[in-house]
Amino acid sequence: MSTHDDLSFAVEKFSGIARLFPLPNMALFPHVMQPLHVFERRYRDLLEDAIHDDQLITMAVLAPGWERDYEGRPALYPMACVGRITVHYRLADGTYNLLLLGLRRVRLLHELTPLKTFREAEVELCEDDYSTCSLAHQQTLRQDLRKALLQILPALPETQEQLEQLLGNDVSLGILTDVVSYMLDIDMARKQLMLGEVDVQRRAQLLLSYLSEVAVDSIACKAEALCFPPHFSAN
Repeated sequence: MSTHDDLSFAVEKFSGIARLFPLPNMALFPHVMQPLHVFERRYRDLLEDAIHDDQLITMAVLAPGWERDYEGRPALYPMACVGRITVHYRLADGTYNLLLLGLRRVRLLHELTPLKTFREAEVELCEDDYSTCSLAHQQTLRQDLRKALLQILPALPETQEQLEQLLGNDVSLGILTDVVSYMLDIDMARKQLMLGEVDVQRRAQLLLSYLSEVAVDSIACKAEALCFPPHFSAN
């Protein structure tokens, strides 16, 4: 097992070229840790390339219709997330287990001519936009999110404990919305909408809208609507 102690992200050193690891059913968000099992040859190549370079992998989401060309270059949603490998372990069969820490949103600009077994793209980093949201309104949205989350989580004590811990910390509204959006087992199109929204106020409102919908569902549906910790994702 190999660990990587430097988890910082120097924006000025980022080349703007991303190794793309697209999956149909998993969206990585900034500030979260995602376990992955990597077994396809092209993604093992990608991982090994990253390990020997900057330890960066960009998780993208396959757009609807990907099944027709999975082995090729199916369409991707335009917003993705670059992550840093924190731990990786090579198994006896050549596959890998790893933990990937989400760092920043990136917008896919265009894919590069395929010169490797895996896909690469030129991307631009996207920072959270607070320009439409005052500090006072950010605090109001944090309180609204806390109330909404506590309303729907009594059936999941472990999740409630994790969220209470998160809400007890003075994290930014952007981090809060990202971590909660990642935790929720939302349909992929909606989760991608959360990932694609850089306006933090708008992202919080989208999340509150979803939580309101969950709140009116029956108690029996609550355990199916949320899932934490996230399942181990395989490519």
